[in-house]
Amino acid sequence: MSMDPEDWFSDYVRGFYTGIEEDDRNIELKEVHTRCVRGNMERLCAALCLDAENRRLADNIALFHDIGRFEQYRKYRTFSDRKSVNHALLGVRVLARYKVLAGLPDQARRIVLRAIAFHNAAELPLSSTGIERTLMQLIRDADKLDIWRVVTTYYHRKDRTSNKTVELDLPDTAEWNPKILEALMSHRFARLADMRTLNDFKLLQIGWVYDLNCGESFRIVQERGYIEAIAETLPDAPEIRAAVQEALRYIADPPLTRNVHGGVATAVDENPT
Repeated sequence: MSMDPEDWFSDYVRGFYTGIEEDDRNIELKEVHTRCVRGNMERLCAALCLDAENRRLADNIALFHDIGRFEQYRKYRTFSDRKSVNHALLGVRVLARYKVLAGLPDQARRIVLRAIAFHNAAELPLSSTGIERTLMQLIRDADKLDIWRVVTTYYHRKDRTSNKTVELDLPDTAEWNPKILEALMSHRFARLADMRTLNDFKLLQIGWVYDLNCGESFRIVQERGYIEAIAETLPDAPEIRAAVQEALRYIADPPLTRNVHGGVATAVDENPT
């Protein structure tokens, strides 16, 4: 790769700013998100004591995991994969089109591309093992950790004006789907297909705790108070309070028997991040 990855990313993203306030706000949202995901990834890699080579791969994965979002928004004006295209696979095509990873050895390039391709998938491929699977799991965690930052900041803005790209075009009404709560109480990742309202999306975001992989990820969720921040914006109903408390109990004492250094991974629906 002739250009530094970060320089290429910055030059590429710069071309998507239009001077139109709404468009630029959404492009900036994903640009800042990318940089924050890199920070999360760095912390997770440090917690796992990964070596320098694998940390470089992890950083490339974090830097380019959402590279497809920019073309997705320009063409479809949405971040909803269901209403447009799979942004992860689009990102892989963008990287191939511009030969961004040409300077990496074949095996390293394959790991980076597969981690990007599966960062929003229903589940990780059974063929993924070793460091490839670890990096796949870490990008999913690093991504969710920053999406929590984005949505909690958005939900708590006192002067909030609706941004449909953040809300996935869901109506902001008082209702919620009991199926979402059932999934949360069963420690299952709720299905996107069951979302009807913004409250459903908020509950689904709480359910992401059941798809975390790394022990450090649970510590970050606790220290940043993301679950409590989302819960504050939900209706004050007994069944919702119960689901929130179950999620908080889970992150305080997560299973320590599977996957990356005491984390947990479960099969999920499309991850809208």
